[in-house]
Amino acid sequence: MSDRYTIRVRYVECDPMGVAHHSVYPVWFEMGRTELLRSTGVAYAALEEAGILLAVVTLEVTYRKPAHYDDLLELDTQLVDCGRVKIEHRYTLRRDGETLATARTVLACIGRDGRPVEVPSILRGAANA
Repeated sequence: MSDRYTIRVRYVECDPMGVAHHSVYPVWFEMGRTELLRSTGVAYAALEEAGILLAVVTLEVTYRKPAHYDDLLELDTQLVDCGRVKIEHRYTLRRDGETLATARTVLACIGRDGRPVEVPSILRGAANA
């Protein structure tokens, strides 16, 4: 399952030279995950209301070329694995078809008590769709 999300680089996300700061990329990846989830008909807020939280346990980013202020970027987010308690995503961030960054995250499903819980069937079903 995958989804494409468009991002416009904002001034506040850049250093004084107009280059997007490395710290905003994980925020963009979270936006991609949230929109991918929404595209399946599941809102992250509904998971939280049910007491299910998704904690990032792995974040790997490879930066290839910089993004700049006012660039229009395309973020491809792909759900690549859904285990018993963990979910893996991969990301490709592009500008005009050129890859700027790639990334991978692994999320763990946890309850409000911080203990692992099984991936909800609604997410597992969306992952297998």
